[in-house]
Amino acid sequence: MTTPAEPVRQTVWSRPARGLRGPAPAHSRDEIVAAAIVIADADGLGAVSMRAVATALGTGAGSLYRYLSSRDDLLDLMADRVVGQSGPYPQARDDWLEAMLEVARGQLDLHRRHPWLVDILPRPTAPGPQTLAWFDHCLGILRPVPAAPAAKFEAIALMIGVVSLFARSEAAGPALSFDGLDMAAYPHLVATLSGPPGPPPRRDLFGVTVRSVLRGLLTDAG
Repeated sequence: MTTPAEPVRQTVWSRPARGLRGPAPAHSRDEIVAAAIVIADADGLGAVSMRAVATALGTGAGSLYRYLSSRDDLLDLMADRVVGQSGPYPQARDDWLEAMLEVARGQLDLHRRHPWLVDILPRPTAPGPQTLAWFDHCLGILRPVPAAPAAKFEAIALMIGVVSLFARSEAAGPALSFDGLDMAAYPHLVATLSGPPGPPPRRDLFGVTVRSVLRGLLTDAG
């Protein structure tokens, strides 16, 4: 006995910007997304609800459903809108590795301006036009690299993961403190923490990490 396939959620990109019924729209989809981004920037992603966005626009929550079918639609639109802010993108050049590092730095700066991105981007969803344009540009930079398409997609995905990792680390603040803890059972930690601190590292850890990931995945990939 076969079971019917679950219906696939229709993405916001495949629907009109507003419903065909009801009164003339008082707000555009762009205005709704912009208001949601302001809320997320100020109070985090958890503060973004249909009611909160409607209140910011001076309307009722029910009216937003003329433009969006759910909060998921809103989150999809927010993510894609913000990804578009990372342009203009660096042009493809002979040194593809440095061009991709420039792209990664742009993404890290985007996460610094919109800290909620680390929570919204991992959601399973269909990519929007700005996100597709970003991926397309990355693949344009990687065009001269003699690696399989799957390797290129993996490299881009892991680069995004590195950006997210560094963004989360920055948002978390200073490293953990061991003050007041009984460290007797952890001799390697004690030896490391009690030794001479030495000079602070001067290298660009983000750049080193991104270069290492991309070089390792693409230089020897076939």
